[in-house]
Amino acid sequence: MKKILLTLMVAIFFVGCGSTQAPITNRSQLMLVSPDKEIALGEKTYRDFLSKAKLSQNQNQINRVKRIGQRIAKVANRPNFKWEFNLVESKQINAFCLPGGKVIVYTGIMKIAQNDDQLATVMSHEIAHALARHGAERMSMNMASNTVRQLGNILLRVTAPAYTNAFNLAYGYGSKLGIMLPYSRSHEHEADEIGIHLMKKAGYKMGEAIKFWQNMKKMKQGANPPEFLSTHPSDDNRIDRISKIIKQLR
Repeated sequence: MKKILLTLMVAIFFVGCGSTQAPITNRSQLMLVSPDKEIALGEKTYRDFLSKAKLSQNQNQINRVKRIGQRIAKVANRPNFKWEFNLVESKQINAFCLPGGKVIVYTGIMKIAQNDDQLATVMSHEIAHALARHGAERMSMNMASNTVRQLGNILLRVTAPAYTNAFNLAYGYGSKLGIMLPYSRSHEHEADEIGIHLMKKAGYKMGEAIKFWQNMKKMKQGANPPEFLSTHPSDDNRIDRISKIIKQLR
């Protein structure tokens, strides 16, 4: 019984691993979600979001977002993406790109992005998440993690049932701090790197990426959680790594 369960656990990790690689970094990825399914989920999420969102009426800012977005999309070279760019009225300092090229920028980020190059920093970063299929990769990691947990419970029920609750508590805490949070931080760094490459290809000033994240740091005024408890890297860490990427590309 033990051998069968262990064989299944190993098989799960090898199914889906293989030829899938992130763009630019060429990092190997675990991918259990098909591109078509991912894009369909992105489209549905996008339409649901727009049905509740308040779109900006500032035509100059709307045109700015669309112009920058289309310029980045051109160098991203994803013919299967149906790109759309929208500016949403919100004080939140945020932006995101859903699978398939659905980009949302919140008006709150405009006070941080002081010029087109800095706005391109944000949009390139978010587009990079979609190009690298980070959403699908996180879904895949969750699917694999849950399956391993279920198999672990089956194995314990057969061999050591008294330890089942302790295993679940330890596994849940350990997988969050030891796997999922670092995994999210690695995605952020990867999106930074891919985003800088996109900025360069699109003709934007890469150095403005550093200034943008310096602006973000000033705005937060040190209100960040410890990095090991966060899904995002610290601002200082992020700025340092971006600086090194820019030096390599110049």
